[in-house]
Amino acid sequence: MLHIALTCLALTLAAGTMTTVAQAQQHIEGVAANAPTVTGEQGRIVFTAGAADAVFCVYSITGQQMRVVRLAAGQHATIELPRGFYVVKCNNQWSRKVVVR
Repeated sequence: MLHIALTCLALTLAAGTMTTVAQAQQHIEGVAANAPTVTGEQGRIVFTAGAADAVFCVYSITGQQMRVVRLAAGQHATIELPRGFYVVKCNNQWSRKVVVR
């Protein structure tokens, strides 16, 4: 997500629509605040939908689908899972490795 934001930043600065680094930083922070997130914690995974609806699919390290979490915009959810490594896909757009301690 950060890579995409930095690419957009470079394009907008080149086009002259943003004139200062401060404006560009505010833009990047706004994009990041509206994006869906997932974090691993002690015994659980926490999901946040961001500005749009999101579907998170949780897979074990062996590829077995463990859970599907559907959230409306602005919602968050927590699921409890055993300690281990998981892969979480969001809206079939990106995936993250998550560690549950």
